[in-house]
Amino acid sequence: MNIRFYNAKILTMIEGQEIFEGELHVEGSRIAYTGAALSDEEMKADGRSFDREIDCEGNLLMPGFKNAHTHSGMTLMRSYADGLPLQEWLETKIFPLEAKMTGDDCALLTKLAVLEYLTSGITSIMDMYLSPEEIATACEETGMRVVQVSGINKFGPSIEVFEERYNKLNGRHPLSSYMMGFHAEYTCDRELLEKLSELAHKYKAPMYTHNSETVKEVGECKERYGMTPTVFLDSLGLFDFGGGGYHCCHMSDEDIEVFKKRGLSAVTNPGSNTKLASGIAPVKRFLDEGINVAIGTDGPSSNNCLDMFREMFLVTGLAKLREKDASVVSGLDVLKMATVNGAKAMGLNDCDVLEKDKEADIIMIDLKQPNMQPVNDIPNNIVYSGSKQNVKMTMIHGKILYEDGKFDIGISPEEIYKQAAAIQERLF
Repeated sequence: MNIRFYNAKILTMIEGQEIFEGELHVEGSRIAYTGAALSDEEMKADGRSFDREIDCEGNLLMPGFKNAHTHSGMTLMRSYADGLPLQEWLETKIFPLEAKMTGDDCALLTKLAVLEYLTSGITSIMDMYLSPEEIATACEETGMRVVQVSGINKFGPSIEVFEERYNKLNGRHPLSSYMMGFHAEYTCDRELLEKLSELAHKYKAPMYTHNSETVKEVGECKERYGMTPTVFLDSLGLFDFGGGGYHCCHMSDEDIEVFKKRGLSAVTNPGSNTKLASGIAPVKRFLDEGINVAIGTDGPSSNNCLDMFREMFLVTGLAKLREKDASVVSGLDVLKMATVNGAKAMGLNDCDVLEKDKEADIIMIDLKQPNMQPVNDIPNNIVYSGSKQNVKMTMIHGKILYEDGKFDIGISPEEIYKQAAAIQERLF
C-alpha cells in the first residue's frame, strides 16, 4: 500500500536534523519521501499516487521505538511472583512454571505482548524466550518485527539445536531474524560457553547475554573464575565479533574497556532493575565512553509492563539520581537510545531513522493531548511527560497495525485475552 502522511511535524532522528513540517510517503514497506509539503502539480509530475492520504493535523511522525531486550511470553507471569530478588524469583517461581509451557502457549502469549508493544509505539523487539520457531511465527502473523536471541543454558537446548535454529530462523521472513546468545554466565557451565564461542567464531557472529545484573551475579562469577562476567566471557572469545549485554548494572573499569574494545552495546532495563532492586546502570559513563546504549523493557513479569515511555523516563531520571546531577542524559540522548541506538544494537540498520529507502517503521505522536502542551521542546515532552496515550499510530514494514486505539494484527484483542486466560487457568 502507498500512503501519504501530510501536514506533519517530522522528527527523522538523523544526526543534526531538526524537526520540520512537511510530509512523508510510504511505498510498500519503504519510505519513499520525507521533506517539505508537495503541491498537487509536483506530485503529479513525479507520478506519485496513493492508496490512502492521512492528514497528521500537526502531530509528530518519528521512528518507532526499539525494545532491545524483552521476554514477550512472560505476559503469563505478569504480577504473579512480585517482591522477590532476581535469582529467588527465577529459581522458585519462573523456571518451574516455564517448564510447563508449550510452544503454542508461547506464541499466544507473545501475541498478547504485541498488543502492548504497539500501544507503546514499539516497532521492533529483541526477544529472548522459549520456543523460538513458534515466536517467530506469532510475530510474522501479527506484523511485529522481531530479532530473537537464543537463551540457551545448561538446561537446554542442545548445542546442535542452537546451531540449527540460527541457520533456520535467519532469512525466513523480512520481519524476523535470530541472533546468537545465551541466558547468562551463571546458568551456563564453562564447557557450554566454550562451545558457544566456537560457533561465534565459525559464523563470525555477535553474541548477547544477561550481564552483571546483580551484585550477587558478579560476586559469584569472581569466586568461580577470578573475573567479572564481562571479562570472563571475553576471555573465552565470546565477544570477538561484537554483541551486547542486558542490564549491565555493576560494571568495573575493566568491563567498560571490554565493551569499548569489542564495540558491545549496553542495553539498560531500568524498570525491571528498579522493581527487582538489582541496581542502576552507569548510563552516563557508557555515553561518555562512546558505548552504544539501548533500552529494553525486560519481561512483563519482572517489569511488569511493556511501556517504552516509562523506561525512557526512568533511564534519564535514574541517571540523574545516580550521578547527583540533573544535567546528565538529556531527553534527546534518551530518544536516540530508544530509536537509533536500539536499531544498532539489534542489527536493524534499515530501521533507525526516517529517510528515503529506509523501512517504514513509523509512529505518530499525538501532540494535542494535554500532557504535550505547550510545545516548548518536543523531545523533552516525549521523554519527560509522554505516555502511551500519545501514540496515535504504529506502522511496521509499511502496514498500520495500530491506529486510534484499534488493532489490525489478524486476531482480535478479545480472542487473545480469552486464550491467555485459558492458559493461565491450565498452568496455574
